[in-house]
Amino acid sequence: MNELVLIIGAGSGLSASLARLCASKKMTVVLAARNIDKLKGLKEETNATTFKCDASNIESVSSLFKETDKTIGTPNLVIYNPSARLRGSITELDPEQTQEAINVTCFGAFLVAQEASKRMLKRKSGSIFFTGATAGIKGFANSSVFAMGKFGLRGLAQSLARELHPQNIHIGHFIIDGGIGRQPHGTYEMIHPDSIAKTYLELHYQDPSAWSWEIELRTWKEKF
Repeated sequence: MNELVLIIGAGSGLSASLARLCASKKMTVVLAARNIDKLKGLKEETNATTFKCDASNIESVSSLFKETDKTIGTPNLVIYNPSARLRGSITELDPEQTQEAINVTCFGAFLVAQEASKRMLKRKSGSIFFTGATAGIKGFANSSVFAMGKFGLRGLAQSLARELHPQNIHIGHFIIDGGIGRQPHGTYEMIHPDSIAKTYLELHYQDPSAWSWEIELRTWKEKF
């Protein structure tokens, strides 16, 4: 069976590793991003379809899923990667920029999950994965906006897992505890995106008798 994967917030890092791995598994890859021009090379490499989408915008997300309905059908796996960092003290943060950042990190995930689950519930199967961060379990000084977004993302995932797991929709939240980067083998100062991608697919292929809803990933050198 040819599986379909929709990666939202696609770029050159983790999303690219996910796209390459999924393509190597003979999955049909669809990439969505605000700027799809930057995806030209990855599109050719993975034979992917690309769609322009602002994940924080209701109409844009709705249009994305309507387009996928017409072109590939309901994805077997949907991955939400977008996030927005806005640093600053609570007295200095701009409220409008704060709202925009939370919309990208958290509200957009809700929009995508809503559209994906509507379709997956009709088919009675599917996986929806969210890329989290350390900030989702530990708020740092001068990083309240990112913490709000990632805490909200984790809460969304946990709630959806309890709601949708009994209906055969697999929810996954990944706490990426450390920087992501392609360093020489054996350095382990950063988490390699290819290794993260492998874990995403391992979760997707878990047997329903032993599902996880959350996984933490860090190098063995990372303090926690």
